[in-house]
Amino acid sequence: MLRAGIVGLPNVGKSTLFNALTSSMNAQSANYPFCTIEPNVGVVSVPDERLEILAKLCKTNQIIPTAIEFVDIAGLVKGASKGEGLGNQFLHNIREVDAIIQVVRCFDDENTVHVAGKVDPLSDIEVINTELILADLSSIEKREARILKQVKSGDKTAVLEDKVLKKLSDLLSEGSFINPEEHFNEEELAIIKMLNLMSVKPVIYCANVSETDLKDGNKYTKLVDEYAVKHNAQMVIISAKIEEELVALGKDEAKEYLADLGVQDSGIDKMIKSVYSLLKLLTFITAGEKEVRAWTVKEGTKAPQAAGVIHTDFEKGFIRAEITPYKDFAELGSYSACKDKGVTRLEGKEYIIQDGDLVHFRFAT
Repeated sequence: MLRAGIVGLPNVGKSTLFNALTSSMNAQSANYPFCTIEPNVGVVSVPDERLEILAKLCKTNQIIPTAIEFVDIAGLVKGASKGEGLGNQFLHNIREVDAIIQVVRCFDDENTVHVAGKVDPLSDIEVINTELILADLSSIEKREARILKQVKSGDKTAVLEDKVLKKLSDLLSEGSFINPEEHFNEEELAIIKMLNLMSVKPVIYCANVSETDLKDGNKYTKLVDEYAVKHNAQMVIISAKIEEELVALGKDEAKEYLADLGVQDSGIDKMIKSVYSLLKLLTFITAGEKEVRAWTVKEGTKAPQAAGVIHTDFEKGFIRAEITPYKDFAELGSYSACKDKGVTRLEGKEYIIQDGDLVHFRFAT
């Protein structure tokens, strides 16, 4: 399952956002640093209005959305790479996630203390990014020392890894996260994946604002947005406190509340969509009388590998995939109507799954 880690300096709204994400009060939230020590974990359904429409057409009450696991990780402080604050514990937790959601304080409130004594979102971002980069540089240095003997002996695998490590060190020494796909080939990327570095993970900057700034943002969010664009990241504006309040409302009431604030989607919905976009994910669907279920795969996934997400036997024995585009099914109302109109088709092993594909896999047992 996809894992996203919620990180940030102490007291920026991480745990409040986590409470809203998981529709629970499992994550303690208080006005002092290191309120969160052990990471809280919650599984969150990915909102997809298509599933309810399909359930009605297929006459089933069983809807199983795809999900993301969110991890609320302890607040980071300057010096964490050297063990300050919760240091190594924090760094270990963040190495285990697929994407980083960095909550950045973009609101003024004299009643909520800031660990640095002032609201400065770019400084906050730099503190966290610098600590992660320093920790990764330390890991790279240790790894170089471990493989030194193999490199000197001419071991091809070690020589290639050493080359990757040196290039990573040079790039990270410039002080910014990097997109490894821009600098490394496929063979080198496989090595980077094994290193489990933090500063190569995709990042979403979550600008946490007050209610009045939710629609248009403020001077702080503009700075965060500019930073995100410059560093190939994404930014969403969210009010963690409002999202927490939305949990207590019904679906219709929540929509009305958001409309009154001048926004259409909740910040959480926008954030989940941003995670999908950042990680280049898409959803395909299996739908019938038994259930309507969403499945997550990477963009570019071929049919046999998508079948393997459901069950490894489906991939091993893959024969064909019966594909019906969601829009056609929603318009025509049934598989039989789609077949009559010729919009349902059979695809082979080279077919690349598209977002919204309704798929029925044919496989040999």
